[in-house]
Amino acid sequence: MDKKKVVLGMSGGVDSSVAAYLLKEQGYEVIGVTMQIWQDKNPDAVEREGGCCSLSAVDDARMVAEKLGIPFYVMNFKDIFREKVIDYFIEEYHRGRTPNPCIACNRYVKFEELMRRAFALDAYYVSTGHYAIIEKDEESGRYLLKKSNAVGKDQTYALYNMTQEQLEHTLMPLGEYESKDKIREIAKKLDLVVSEKPDSQEICFVPDNDYGKFIEENSDKKTTKGKFVDLDGKVLGTHEGISKYTVGQRKGLGLALGYPAYVVDIDIDRNEVVIGKGEDVFGKELLATDINLISIETLEKPMEVKAKVRYSAKETDALISPAGNGDIRVVFKEPVRAITPGQSVVFYDGDVVVGGGTIVRKEG
Repeated sequence: MDKKKVVLGMSGGVDSSVAAYLLKEQGYEVIGVTMQIWQDKNPDAVEREGGCCSLSAVDDARMVAEKLGIPFYVMNFKDIFREKVIDYFIEEYHRGRTPNPCIACNRYVKFEELMRRAFALDAYYVSTGHYAIIEKDEESGRYLLKKSNAVGKDQTYALYNMTQEQLEHTLMPLGEYESKDKIREIAKKLDLVVSEKPDSQEICFVPDNDYGKFIEENSDKKTTKGKFVDLDGKVLGTHEGISKYTVGQRKGLGLALGYPAYVVDIDIDRNEVVIGKGEDVFGKELLATDINLISIETLEKPMEVKAKVRYSAKETDALISPAGNGDIRVVFKEPVRAITPGQSVVFYDGDVVVGGGTIVRKEG
């Protein structure tokens, strides 16, 4: 493989566009690739979805590639995206869990399938516009994933599944920059068409954020109504189907109880959504499975870390311990909000990502 050749995933946004420029400036032979994930829709429907799913995003990426003088291709990723991201997303909600499709996309599409195709093109590296830093620890020989210098944009939470091989073959040139504003400044100086393009705020394949509607339209399984119950099992009302709810949710419940009501649990066996008060949403302990460790090979004894249970959550002091079968038990020093089955918990040692896993349940 050619160590100076890199395949860059280009979404049509400012981050991946500037990444292309930075890599070229560093002397790499850059090949831009936009991953086609559209699910057999007509062009008008694709365009309405916006974000990295739209045809205009492809046009933007192509124009940037042309301006920078790099080859550009659109590759078909729709089958693997359907299987590993959309089908997973739908199935998790049917199981009463809350998925994170961006993590699944990073794991299976960007850093597995894209890397496979990069190797086929004799490229040694893949690259993305993520805000994170990859370094090799000379003492241990392990590749480390570290927080971006742009604290507010750090994306390591969504990258904790990366393997040692993937880290070895990945470049993330934006991680060293201190802010997104710096990236936009570079884009403006280069007169790139995407310099003022806003960040995408939604899941690309659910542009209106109506998860329930998307699941109904894209699944053979039909959601059935069931009971809202309190922590003692008292019936409070009727819910519209468990796939429309998530732990910590307050809005859209349609309940008038005289106090702010929150979803605190989802019982798939009983088809019940458990309702409680604000304080009932907090917990101090969880069990995580499907573990991936980066800075260490295995967790053999308890380890003090900082951990967070969603991208936007703050890090909290925690003790992680082996729980058998490769699982990890996490005990937080202070209660954390909305420990949600299906979401990810990620562990940090300072700026270094120790690893993470998928939350099975709240315990304790």
